Amino acid sequence: MGETSSSVDDDLLLKNFFAEVSEVERDNEVIRILSCFKLNPFEHLKLPFESSIDEVKKQYRKLSLMVHPDKCKHPQAKEAFGALAKAQQLLLDQNERDYLLSQVNSAKEELRAKRKKQLKKDTASKIKSLVDEGKYDKQYEQSEEFQQELKIKVRELLTEQEWRRRKMQMRISEEEGRLKKDEEEQKEMWKRKREHEEQWEGTREQRVSSWRDFMKGGKKTKKGEIRPPKLKTEDPNKSYVQRPVKRG
Repeated sequence: MGETSSSVDDDLLLKNFFAEVSEVERDNEVIRILSCFKLNPFEHLKLPFESSIDEVKKQYRKLSLMVHPDKCKHPQAKEAFGALAKAQQLLLDQNERDYLLSQVNSAKEELRAKRKKQLKKDTASKIKSLVDEGKYDKQYEQSEEFQQELKIKVRELLTEQEWRRRKMQMRISEEEGRLKKDEEEQKEMWKRKREHEEQWEGTREQRVSSWRDFMKGGKKTKKGEIRPPKLKTEDPNKSYVQRPVKRG
């Protein structure tokens, strides 16, 4: 009962809020969404990295109603609305969310390491950090300066990872293309071989017939060629006698 009442109150607050939102504010929100870093869904939803799933859903509902194509007249409202939907989808996907947060943690570690080097040069800051037992560092990480540095560093890391992914995908595509080409060449080679065998088999009867004719009639005399008469030893009249050849 309590949850239902709370939900109704939220809906009423949203309706009152959007009733006061001007067209200029809607247009500005469309422009903001489309100018966000495309690889970071937290930026699209204007949320901190530690936001919960419920906060993601609530913020998506608020912003999507603000730039909904039916309510916003901006020509790119539909595109902004789609960008918000994709951002929510990524953050609700556990694998995608874990990947993004791993990049955020890597960015934090790099910034902390950088800060340690700076503190070594700044003795006063180092002493204050030791006295506060880490409170100084925690306060700094909650500051606007650190959050802005973190945002930029996360962008850098996500860009590097995306470039590696695309480069790997490019290599995979090239390898797939090479394999496909080899496969096509192999198929063509077997096709030509098969056609040759079929052609050879198709002329088999002709070849056999020619061979039989050759065996029956002997070699054919070329045109204009004079051949000596055969010696017929069985001829009782000895009409042709081969004379011995004188050798010098």
